[in-house]
Amino acid sequence: MLPRILLVVFLLVNLFYVSGRSIHKGTNHQFDEKNKDHWSVQAQWMLHSKVTAMLNVRRAKNVILFLGDGMSITTLAATRVYLGQQYGHFGEELKLSFEVFPFTGLAKTYCVDHNVADSACSGTAYLTGVKANSGTVGLSAGVKRGDCKAQKEGLYSVTGLMDWAQTAGKKTGVVTTTRVTHATPAASYAHSADRRWEADTDLPPLSTLCEDIAMQLVRGEVGSKIDIVLGGGRRNFFPNYKTDVEGIQGYRSDGVDLIDEWINNKEKTGHKPVYIHDRQQLMNIDVKKYDSMLGLFSPDHMPYHLEAEEDDPSLSEMTQKAIQMLSRSENGFFLFVEGGRIDTAHHETKARKALDETVEFAKAVEAALRMVDTEETLVVVTSDHSHTMTYSGYSKRGSDILGLSNKMNASDHLPFTTLSYANGPGYKAEINNMRHNPILDDLNNVDYTYPSLVPTVRETHGGEDVAVFAKGPWSHLFTGNYEQNYLPHAIAYAACIGPGLTSCKL
Repeated sequence: MLPRILLVVFLLVNLFYVSGRSIHKGTNHQFDEKNKDHWSVQAQWMLHSKVTAMLNVRRAKNVILFLGDGMSITTLAATRVYLGQQYGHFGEELKLSFEVFPFTGLAKTYCVDHNVADSACSGTAYLTGVKANSGTVGLSAGVKRGDCKAQKEGLYSVTGLMDWAQTAGKKTGVVTTTRVTHATPAASYAHSADRRWEADTDLPPLSTLCEDIAMQLVRGEVGSKIDIVLGGGRRNFFPNYKTDVEGIQGYRSDGVDLIDEWINNKEKTGHKPVYIHDRQQLMNIDVKKYDSMLGLFSPDHMPYHLEAEEDDPSLSEMTQKAIQMLSRSENGFFLFVEGGRIDTAHHETKARKALDETVEFAKAVEAALRMVDTEETLVVVTSDHSHTMTYSGYSKRGSDILGLSNKMNASDHLPFTTLSYANGPGYKAEINNMRHNPILDDLNNVDYTYPSLVPTVRETHGGEDVAVFAKGPWSHLFTGNYEQNYLPHAIAYAACIGPGLTSCKL
């Protein structure tokens, strides 16, 4: 029998997962991996934790669904190394905050009409429980992309977790680092035949009778009832003859100021709303004074963490403030949190930014875990789709994950980067039948575009499954391999919300 003290020792050394406070800079906590006992203790501890784990079958009062947009399993593996190497570790041996969750699974991400998903059809799947066509939000696959008439008919509209939670009397919130009208957050409240219809100006001439996504956030049956909305995309909410606090011109053509309308609507329904636009306002909010909050911190997507300024709140800060306000609800809450700029960095083949955004996402998960009781709060972490980034080359442990493979050159006798993409803007044409030599590049540049095999303006998504991590009530429901649209049904079961089978209706 493994001595209990060894289990405790391994527990301590195994808890160096992602966060500034859990990995201490300047110290090296590498294990003695050449000692066979290291691996035996590690495996025995994992086995012990599995066989002694008790299943939590309590009703989930609260639910937090974290979504790392474009957070492929390859991204997770590379991020561990990226983070660990910043604190004197090799990195591969570490775990991100949510990778220590007791239950994991794999979700299949394809759309009804495409084998590789976009953020709209996938968002519809994991937020409403219905798979959809690519480019459509909150609509079943009976609607083709761009079909305004079908959108207006309402016959194909689908709602999910946000609506179900509101119907059950729970407070709700959306937090994202993208525009709050972007495809992923939009899937929680809107019905749009085209994800690009974020403001009325985006609507084509024959589709002007369809409500844009920003309008649905303020006037929609589900959107208007969301208590907290934090993210970017300010331009989509005010007229083009006005400018915001940054001097940026509005994007709406209909003359409507949806920010003022949001405040007025909340006040008319007895709420105490507040609108904010920078980090200082967010951090100084008295959560006891207000019960509704709209925070639009950027005209477009929020800046990458590596480029953020003092006025830009982090994903962790937005998540913490949202939980503080939502936690005042006696009936519990549902919060959707998206780390959206992992995806945009991958589209640009800017791997450094993608990994850094994944670190920030993991920090937000850890921040939330410090604030909630997972005996009554279900926390699910997943992704909407993959990307084409690969991690290869047989490099030695400790090699810079963002650098060159140091074990071998390619058959053309030129080096290659450990991370690369199947397609994207990082493609560099051959000169004299010779591949571009990456030694000539500045790999330390935050905007370096990593090599791509096929030239495309934007790198595409990948079609493989994505990981799902769960902790809290009924988290064991998230093991195995399943369709992506299973996720909201399992969440609803745990929280006793929605029209389907729940743990309260056994």
